[in-house]
Amino acid sequence: MLALAGTLFACKQEEKPKVIYQGGEQTTSTTDTGKDKERQDDIRIADLPLVMGNSNYLIHPIGEVRVYSNSSKYSMNKVNQFSYTVSNYAPFELTGYLQNLMFQHKDSTAIRPLTTEKVQIQSVSYLNTIAEKTKKNILVYIVYDGDTNLDNKIDSNDIKTLYISDASGLHFKKLSENLQEVLDWTVIDAQNRLYFRAVEDINKNGAFDKDDNIHYYYVDLLSDNWEVKSYDPLVVQTPTSTPSESTK
Repeated sequence: MLALAGTLFACKQEEKPKVIYQGGEQTTSTTDTGKDKERQDDIRIADLPLVMGNSNYLIHPIGEVRVYSNSSKYSMNKVNQFSYTVSNYAPFELTGYLQNLMFQHKDSTAIRPLTTEKVQIQSVSYLNTIAEKTKKNILVYIVYDGDTNLDNKIDSNDIKTLYISDASGLHFKKLSENLQEVLDWTVIDAQNRLYFRAVEDINKNGAFDKDDNIHYYYVDLLSDNWEVKSYDPLVVQTPTSTPSESTK
């Protein structure tokens, strides 16, 4: 038990904050350091294209060749193994450690990127029920878009954010606020709305914990500019009008 407690304590000590503040303020690092230059030597590749739902656009996932080192107990030599797969696809969801996505209309040879910024895309979701109901093709993304912990990398140790775009990759827009970690999101088909929650590090300790604030938001998916609106489900509100019998 003592050994286990010591291990748990060591793991807790090694846990790094998601936000590093300098002079009381947080500044996202985007500069190239020596470590960044080393990472630029990694081999960027693309998976075979896929089409999500009824979209007219092919998506080419972009990532890196992943290297795994294995050593045998019978030999001191390490053997490197390589994975040339950068993404996983299930119906209406693409996941992986993606550096970018390239979009191509099915009737065109032109290919363009989702973004020119340095990011890591964790997941892409196609809102199939919204597409079937409204004929509007929308993608929702979980993205790490800044080096918030100042370790010269953009990865899952940084703050998780929420983005949205058309199925063409155009109108790529950030929905969550800066320095707020997205907890989860859902779509309510009856309202054509996307709801999400995010936590804010109000005590500036670099971690997200029970002492921080939870914010609640929603987006009208059929609106032109996907304006984000905040609300508080913990506060009782009196309805301004009575629902009609047909909507009850």
